[in-house]
Amino acid sequence: MAQAASSDGSLMPTADRFLHGFGDRAGLVVTRDGFIVSTELAEAAKASGLGLGSASADPDAEGLVGSVFGEFPSSTTDGFAALADAFAPDPVLVHVPAGCELSQPIFVVHLVDSTSGIAKAVFPRTLVRLEENAEATVVELLVSEDGGETLLVLPSVELSSAPGARLSHDLVQHLGRNAWHIGRLAATAGRDSTLRSFQASLGGAYARVQTDSVLTGQGGSAHLLAAYFGDGDQMHDFRTLQEHAAPRTTSDLVFKGAVAGSSRSVYNGLIRMRHGAKGANAFQTNRNLVLSDGAHADSVPTLDIQENDVRCSHASAVGPVDEEQRFYLESRGVPRAVAERLILLGFFAELFERVNPSVGEFVLASIAERTQTVAP
Repeated sequence: MAQAASSDGSLMPTADRFLHGFGDRAGLVVTRDGFIVSTELAEAAKASGLGLGSASADPDAEGLVGSVFGEFPSSTTDGFAALADAFAPDPVLVHVPAGCELSQPIFVVHLVDSTSGIAKAVFPRTLVRLEENAEATVVELLVSEDGGETLLVLPSVELSSAPGARLSHDLVQHLGRNAWHIGRLAATAGRDSTLRSFQASLGGAYARVQTDSVLTGQGGSAHLLAAYFGDGDQMHDFRTLQEHAAPRTTSDLVFKGAVAGSSRSVYNGLIRMRHGAKGANAFQTNRNLVLSDGAHADSVPTLDIQENDVRCSHASAVGPVDEEQRFYLESRGVPRAVAERLILLGFFAELFERVNPSVGEFVLASIAERTQTVAP
């Protein structure tokens, strides 16, 4: 899937291609096996007061590590979470001061090296904190090569948006097939703040992500998006929590995936309305395309409503390519395999209209490249 990073610490071709799709950037942090190896910061971003680098080097970072995960007991009691907490290196910290509005994205690239000759576990960790009325886009890429030794990758991401802040976060998982990926992402959004989180799960033999969000301030909103594609014998496992702890909050979740070959996907989603969340609105959608007889997808949406005067809705669907859509294309001379590929890409295109265009183009191109080898 991806090529390895070179021994001198330079970016692998996949990461280079990913970054070049964006152009200018406010900053870039590169980690290798979870340890920071380089940091760059644009002059304009530096002048704005943006903090970017290791958490231990930031005098204001004390108490930040684990503070968001602390909102969710399941994020700290899981055995893999305990491993990540115990062995994680110094986290990457993105700290955007109050009132700072960054027009260019911040990138965090996690390189995982499988060519060391030994099986290993790595624990990348990122903290993103936006102060009041700040605005920023943070884009992360997690990448390794196919082949080499077996990897266990346990990334952790904590997102915190203060009142009035606007945070966009994109995370693309592009690991090789020799990797087992068990990640967790937790986010909090304060009063009148806006959080948009997008995750793409493309690689790994087994890829699991626990995504927890809580809206702690009145008028806060969270938009949780994800795309995943499996082939061969891959397994994609998503578990989500949309928690409303304040009145008149809004959450909107859309996860879309496709499985081919003998791959599988599982989605378990929970919407929880706490006492005091009057006037809150929550939406949850999970849709899956099954592209072959050997593939399988499960979808389990759940509600936990502890308050009156709230609105919740959920929708899930699992099914093959629509026969009428395929017939329409075939009747106009489009070969069957090409027709299915076009329908698949159109299935994801609607979701990518809601994410960073460059991220969406990269993920869609990666899926399109893999569908060339997927049997109809």
